[in-house]
Amino acid sequence: MSTRDYSVRIDPHGRILRVAGDRPILDAALASGLNLPHSCKSGHCGSCRARLKAGEIRYPGSRPLGLTEAEAQAGYVLLCQARPASDLTVEARVIARVSEVEIKTLPCRVERLVPLAPDVMQVFLRLPAVESLPFLPGQYLDFLVEDGRRRSFSIASPPHDSGLLELHVRKVSGGGFTERLFGHVNTGALLRIEGPMGQFIYREGGTPLLMIAGGTGFAPLKSMLRHLLERGPPREVHLYWGARQLQDLYEEPLVMEWLQRHPTLKFTAVLSEATEPGAPHRRLGWVHEVVLQDYPRLEEFDVYAAGPPALIEAIRASFPAHGLSAERLHFDSFDYAPPAR
Repeated sequence: MSTRDYSVRIDPHGRILRVAGDRPILDAALASGLNLPHSCKSGHCGSCRARLKAGEIRYPGSRPLGLTEAEAQAGYVLLCQARPASDLTVEARVIARVSEVEIKTLPCRVERLVPLAPDVMQVFLRLPAVESLPFLPGQYLDFLVEDGRRRSFSIASPPHDSGLLELHVRKVSGGGFTERLFGHVNTGALLRIEGPMGQFIYREGGTPLLMIAGGTGFAPLKSMLRHLLERGPPREVHLYWGARQLQDLYEEPLVMEWLQRHPTLKFTAVLSEATEPGAPHRRLGWVHEVVLQDYPRLEEFDVYAAGPPALIEAIRASFPAHGLSAERLHFDSFDYAPPAR
């Protein structure tokens, strides 16, 4: 494994970075403040796809699952997994609105910890009084932890209510950082964050929305929904929340309150391991399949989906056959792999 530094030019931004041969190009770009398109950072979703214009890259293993053989033959690479093997130039996608948001590194304190489920903690962070963190609904932040490692979590609060930053943290077995949050981090603890990051953001419009959450994928959708319901013009939204058991619908009472106040909102909960739905708005099965049962034609919808890679892969594979164009599918793939450096 090479530790030599290479020159990496990222077009159309015109930025030139020095990237070690054992470091993902996306990681180096984000660390430099260049917020390139990405989502899962594990090679599953394909969001960070870029065209290799010159030079060579290598992957730590085989070709990532999020890149097809045809795409690789056409010269495309996934920046979250690609390491430079020479000086090179890549052409990344540009999302203008996101690129205008400044990435900051800031200290913060844990203001409040609220257990939402046996394995989900609601974390509220307070920034220093003289600092702010402007972000867009749906973006995420990184905790900077020991040895230069990071842990990424979506911001669940909306930009207009950012006095405290709200996160939903799922406890991961063997995940040192999340296990500390559940057992050893107390109110007032000082942490360090970097953000905002990510291109999974709410886009204003008038078309009806389908929002699909898997597990804690509810967090970025909560930010979007609060922005839309509390600040945006009325828009028809059907929220689907897929979970294993009833306890995993950890903010179902809040969603039911929204339904009482906002007639343009619909809600369906989908349980994959429960034996009885228990309420009219709950159904049994896989959430993406239930969506297609309800809406077999998707031409008129914008779709926002957030959850584990298997859910996002299923949606990307099945929804286009029902009329959904790639431009109207927005997704964030959550991966619980070991934290990236």
